[in-house]
Amino acid sequence: MLVLTRKKGQAVIIGGQIRITVADVSGETVRVGIEAPPHLDIYREEIYRAIMEENASSITDNKGLREMLAQNNGEETKKED
Repeated sequence: MLVLTRKKGQAVIIGGQIRITVADVSGETVRVGIEAPPHLDIYREEIYRAIMEENASSITDNKGLREMLAQNNGEETKKED
């Protein structure tokens, strides 16, 4: 991890496309401004983690649903025979 010291109003450029500026410092709280291309999604870490957990849960739920549907299709086929 790269650790930098910046003062209010100073910025860091990442990859020539992303600019992170220190907007305000109040006690232990730092407000940052982020300028990035519109195709990049920007999330606070806790929101990003919640999204990833929800996606993982959805995949697990879908797997169970697919298994249930496959079992039902198999039972329907047996009933038709």
